[in-house]
Amino acid sequence: MKIPKRKLFLLIIFAYVAFSLYAAYNVFFSTKVISRVHRVVKKETGAPGGVRDGGAAPFLAEDWNPWEDEQVEYNSALNKKREAFKQHLDRINKNKPKRALPLGNILEGPLNPTDKVAQWREGELQSGNIDFSFYTGPAVVQGHVPVDMNSLVLVLNGREQQKVSYSTRWLEHAQSLIQSRKVSHVAVVLLGNEHCNNDWIGPYLKKNGGFVELLFVVYDSPWVNDKDVFQWPLGVATYRQFPMIRPNAQLITSNRPYLCNFLGTVYKNSSRETLMQVAAQETADSLRRYQTALAQSELTLCPVGINTECYRIYEACSYGSVPVVEDVLTPGTCAAGPSSPLHLLKAAGAPFIFINDWKELPAILERERRMSQEQRVDRRRRLLEWYAGFRQMKERFTEVIEETFSKAADRAV
Repeated sequence: MKIPKRKLFLLIIFAYVAFSLYAAYNVFFSTKVISRVHRVVKKETGAPGGVRDGGAAPFLAEDWNPWEDEQVEYNSALNKKREAFKQHLDRINKNKPKRALPLGNILEGPLNPTDKVAQWREGELQSGNIDFSFYTGPAVVQGHVPVDMNSLVLVLNGREQQKVSYSTRWLEHAQSLIQSRKVSHVAVVLLGNEHCNNDWIGPYLKKNGGFVELLFVVYDSPWVNDKDVFQWPLGVATYRQFPMIRPNAQLITSNRPYLCNFLGTVYKNSSRETLMQVAAQETADSLRRYQTALAQSELTLCPVGINTECYRIYEACSYGSVPVVEDVLTPGTCAAGPSSPLHLLKAAGAPFIFINDWKELPAILERERRMSQEQRVDRRRRLLEWYAGFRQMKERFTEVIEETFSKAADRAV
């Protein structure tokens, strides 16, 4: 059967037109194709100039993601979880103690990130035969700290009831780690109560049936026996970002314009009120910033507050300004004895000026006026050298931990 050429030609034309119409329908009217083109364009406009990832031009076919809707839902749920966790951290941060212990300062362990308001900071330090790992910040909460270690040192604040409650939760968490054998040894560095009322932590001490093998406590606690309870220095006020000061030639040899300074809280009915009456004319120029006053004064007046030991003592040492310390025992249960208060500093031979009454101050200032610059420079150098040596307590700290924990391990075997 022969097909006329005319009919064959018309059949080919008809097939071509039908195919073109079908192709045009898919290109211009198909929902799937429109959706894909829309998504590619939306992805592309997110990158100005069509260049991303180090300048490479994008391959559009790879930009479309058929699971994009599911990812949007997943990311939305993830963001909700993150927001809930952030709110949880904010609640923790409100209840978190604001005063920091000087453990990081004395051990001099670097923390990353360096931003002091970061939610989570950590660092490492090797001292003796011990590798220390530090974790600090509002995000450091029970159950979210790595426990791949044999021993745990908790730095706790016990100054007020709210802080005691927060510290107790950490102790209970540590106890659970001991019971589950995830941790073998626990030590505590405690910023104790300024009246030395620290009975709340007593039941946790191993000698009282608890699990804490070592306690390092701030202030002259009557518990200190240099066996399982040791005194720990208060140090500088890291909670208000007091910096780490490195001694230099200018700090030692500069001419300081002020004989003395006092910048601090004046407690009602305290000797600080007496001090302000006696030495008001001496501190008229100390309205400058606190650190400037320390750096420009030969002496720093350190009247007792709630406790005899205060941050100002250590901060003055940082700048080579000799602390003039009121050597008076404050009310409370802090240890009383021939070397109290400030037993730790006196035992270390602190080159301070100790006085019992601020009426002695005029005579001290008169002696200061008669000192030569050479004498002042020499005294400043000796103070900075002493303080540098005192801050090396990390070696003693490490020795005590290593010796105590190793003995406990030997007994367990």
